[in-house]
Amino acid sequence: MPGGWTLSMVWTPMPGETWAGSGARFVAMWLVMMVAMMLPPLLPMLTRLRGNRLAAVAGVAYFSVWALCGVAVYAVGSAIARAELAWPTVARLAPPATGTALLVAGILQLSTWKARQLAVCRACGAPDTPGVGAAVLHGVRFGVNCSLCCLGLMAVLLVGGMMNVSVVAAVAVAVALERLGPRPEVMARAIGTVVIALGALVLLTTAPSPCPAPAPAPARPAPPHGAAAR
Repeated sequence: MPGGWTLSMVWTPMPGETWAGSGARFVAMWLVMMVAMMLPPLLPMLTRLRGNRLAAVAGVAYFSVWALCGVAVYAVGSAIARAELAWPTVARLAPPATGTALLVAGILQLSTWKARQLAVCRACGAPDTPGVGAAVLHGVRFGVNCSLCCLGLMAVLLVGGMMNVSVVAAVAVAVALERLGPRPEVMARAIGTVVIALGALVLLTTAPSPCPAPAPAPARPAPPHGAAAR
């Protein structure tokens, strides 16, 4: 199924597993993925903090925000999976929904709102005041800014398939290029253009054909018994 996000092992419980257990498994997998994706862009901010202890506190606060995002994502994904279990016809909406989500994600990448969020993320430094409380608040604020900045890319990750290694790697590279590379606005717009093209391609390849398939020719009646002998 295009997108690979409905009725997959990511959203539904495994045999003998409850929905709560499935949610905990998803959030744990999500958090591991976010650490791998977001740690390289996060390191410049952590290195500006004074002391390893404050850096660790800010990092935990930052990834706690991403964990809450994972809870919200699982709530939406599991609701869609339950709807598909109850009404199998919902699966027919997956291809156009995937293409539409990619288009929206690409347009978001091109917006001035994205440019502002990206500028905030790249400019984030150490907190103005020292202390554990300031480090926690700083990590939470940075996590919120980062999650908003990556909204379009996370949509690509979800509809593209979280179990698809190529999709995960592509999104991780896109995040790193936006955060650490030169000319971030140009990079974000280039990524958005590619995502829009992918969304249009999905919609075009999954759209129903405007010309109905020709009806099969009626079968010729069998000759009467003995006609072939004559």
